[in-house]
Amino acid sequence: MTNKIPPVGTNGQTPDLPDTVFITGANGFIGRKLAERYIAMGCKVKGMDLNADEARDVVAGDLTKPDTWQDHAKGCDLFINTAAVVSLAADWETYTTVSLVGVRNALDAAIRGGAKRFVHYSSIAAMGYNYEPGADETAPVVIGEHYRYGVAKGASEHTVLAAHAAGEIDCTIIRPGDVYGPGSRPWLLEPLKMAKAGQLILPDGGKGTFTPVYIDDLVDGTVLAAGLPTGSGRIFILWGDEPISCRDFFSNHWAWAGRKGAPPSVPLSAALAITQGLWWVNRKLKRHDEVTPDAMLMFARKGGFSIENARKHLGFEPKVKLEEGLRRSEEWLKEIGEVA
Repeated sequence: MTNKIPPVGTNGQTPDLPDTVFITGANGFIGRKLAERYIAMGCKVKGMDLNADEARDVVAGDLTKPDTWQDHAKGCDLFINTAAVVSLAADWETYTTVSLVGVRNALDAAIRGGAKRFVHYSSIAAMGYNYEPGADETAPVVIGEHYRYGVAKGASEHTVLAAHAAGEIDCTIIRPGDVYGPGSRPWLLEPLKMAKAGQLILPDGGKGTFTPVYIDDLVDGTVLAAGLPTGSGRIFILWGDEPISCRDFFSNHWAWAGRKGAPPSVPLSAALAITQGLWWVNRKLKRHDEVTPDAMLMFARKGGFSIENARKHLGFEPKVKLEEGLRRSEEWLKEIGEVA
């Protein structure tokens, strides 16, 4: 059951709630959960996604073609942009078009519609894979030819912060950790599918760090960031503050698939070479597959992140411990028939 009570920060911070919220990517994992939370708290919610959902007041559209949906955002107090290229295998043109042109289109729609706050979902990937453990929002964003998803996310943040600096609209940026929980495709369904097929392979013994955040905690942190004055103009890293090795995290999927032990591993150098070849072949065959060098680099991260900024300004504190979140996730997988 979705919580009807607004989140309260650890120092009693209570966010202002909007009358109406507009969400891009409203049919996605995060977008849907945000919508459910705001509706439960008494707000009206509208949205946009690739496919319409009239029952939920979601119109069809995408960020690159605002004429088809921007009028639907009129009158919304809060605009939350979750729509993105959720892939580690896309090409530069796709990332550029959606993460730069598309995000600017979303900003224009929010401004035109009269929104008071624009909340943009970026990612911890904006900080790359080779950051120092405990890195915070002041750490550099990744640049270069590799880790394209992260480079695109960092660039999208620039677009949003430029609009804020110019006084066009108050903006807030969220950098979620690895978001999991009932409904998660990237970190529950896809790894489980790979585990069942015996294709879940980790680099360097799985010693890389996974940085999970349970979906309910991410939503609560977003509501706080969107509704508190101290959220304006800031970037917030939101995750569960419980680092775990990729081996230990994905061993759950391995077990759910009925396998013993932990997922197999190869050295990172070999993993990068293998996935580079597979990625090249898949592109030639026009076949989508998330087995890419960037995925291997993501699984080779060295540590967690600091959430002191979110603690200080939002009173954010994760409530769902990893053990409980995994238990709930397993229950959901059983409910939908993915786990016996």
